[in-house]
Amino acid sequence: MNSQDEKNLKKRYFVWLYKAAKETFDKYERKFTQVDIDKDILLEMEKELLGVYLPHEKEALQRQVDDFQQYIENKEKSCAEFRDQDKKINPDFIFSEIKLDAIEKVITKEIGKKGLEEIKSLYEKEMLQRIIKSTESH
Repeated sequence: MNSQDEKNLKKRYFVWLYKAAKETFDKYERKFTQVDIDKDILLEMEKELLGVYLPHEKEALQRQVDDFQQYIENKEKSCAEFRDQDKKINPDFIFSEIKLDAIEKVITKEIGKKGLEEIKSLYEKEMLQRIIKSTESH
């Protein structure tokens, strides 16, 4: 095996390692990110409802907004319970963050910052493609 073949093999392994670790970390992290985004969406919806619609329309819409508010509160409670299991930070969450950080450091050491950025970009493209494909079928 020549040195280029070895580099390619390492790079493929780094892509796999990064993808696996990032998916695990994202599984935890997205819960918290989604709550923040949902709250922003709720604020925008509430602004829209302030006087634009007729009373009978506003009442029906307000019920749906209230349901969304409850959904956000439930998600936020679930996040807090997940993160603060028995008043301790969830060790799985901490480990996934530490592992991802370690993988990024080793990738940078082995193939440089540019290599890490390329792997991150590949991951992001794949995740976006998955989302697009999954929403096309609905």
